[in-house]
Amino acid sequence: MIRIGILGKIGSGKSYVANKFGYPVFNADKEVIKIYKKNKKIFTKLNKKLPKYISKFPIDKNEIIEAILNNKNNLKIIINIIHDEIKKKMKLFLKKNKKKRIVVLDIPLLLENRINNKKDILIYVDSKNTEIEKRLKKRANFNIKLFNKFKKIQFNPNFKRKKSDFVIKNDFKKQNVKSNIKHILNKIL
Repeated sequence: MIRIGILGKIGSGKSYVANKFGYPVFNADKEVIKIYKKNKKIFTKLNKKLPKYISKFPIDKNEIIEAILNNKNNLKIIINIIHDEIKKKMKLFLKKNKKKRIVVLDIPLLLENRINNKKDILIYVDSKNTEIEKRLKKRANFNIKLFNKFKKIQFNPNFKRKKSDFVIKNDFKKQNVKSNIKHILNKIL
């Protein structure tokens, strides 16, 4: 099985690119949403560590946001608790898809949390900052302070680009992304 890890800045179109490969995608952001809605054990852990903020189940995303914005250490606490569960979910995903030729890992902190392995093919999604900002501002839940907190915990984009085996220039045009993906698949298959 070939594992493809998608890297890039917040809002660069990582999920869009991941889904265009046409292979099973593990989307960590979607898994986190499910955890907040369905995982009572995670709620208990978060409630124990952050009782001032996390008070009801299912976990309210606004409580998570408030916790992160009010204290920089809370983000680390949340990531540490959620991270273990994401790893478990990813292992289940990989087991379920072990006969697939390729799987795509859409995990925002793939390198930062050391979830990747040495054989993973890393693809950096490169987008213009002006396009990213324009798209982020269209998101209903966009919060500039939260965005800046997440930016601080991510590795430098130049480091991620250097670590990558391929770079996809995402100009948010379907045809260009498809031809980049086709080129990459031809090289790795």
